Amino acid sequence: MHLCLSPASADEETDQEMETWTYHKEWDKLNNLDFSLVRSPMPKRGLYDDIRLEIICQDKKLQLVAKTSNLITSQGREFDFEYQLDKKPSVAIKMRTFKDSKRRAYTDEQIDRIVGEFLSGQSLFIRINTIISTVLSADIPLKDASGPIQQVLADCGIVQGKTPTQQAYSLADFERDFAKLSQEQQGQILDKIEKIMLDIH
Repeated sequence: MHLCLSPASADEETDQEMETWTYHKEWDKLNNLDFSLVRSPMPKRGLYDDIRLEIICQDKKLQLVAKTSNLITSQGREFDFEYQLDKKPSVAIKMRTFKDSKRRAYTDEQIDRIVGEFLSGQSLFIRINTIISTVLSADIPLKDASGPIQQVLADCGIVQGKTPTQQAYSLADFERDFAKLSQEQQGQILDKIEKIMLDIH
């Protein structure tokens, strides 16, 4: 189930909502359900494109949504979305535009990992590869994001420290570090992982 919402216009938002992460409770008229979300601040004007992120909880499920004033791709089409947390290597994921929008997209894949990374960082740099071969970008601070994000997680029944959201060392971290090892070192690590998995089973 995907949300079909019309975003609030900039005129309806306060200065605080434009400049910091904010928590909201709203109503989805199409599906007759209430939901909650946390919305990112606007990037600095003149330096970046108008891209905002939302982490939404509806029906106990999380969804990451990206909204932009620019064309991304056709409705219902996948595109490449990259995010870079602090100075770490960028992470590429697939997002899909909503069926009624060319400027608003979502993903519900790997949400626990993605949100967990957002909670651990200080800043977030985003790139969106569009259908016309341009790259949209935005730099979004993560200062003061933790409180509002935790509210949305709580609405979805996710408690800090009890879900993959809060893993200190993610699969992406492991894959990045594993790739830096020699073949001999990789073999040693895989042998140890195999023993751990056999012990678990």
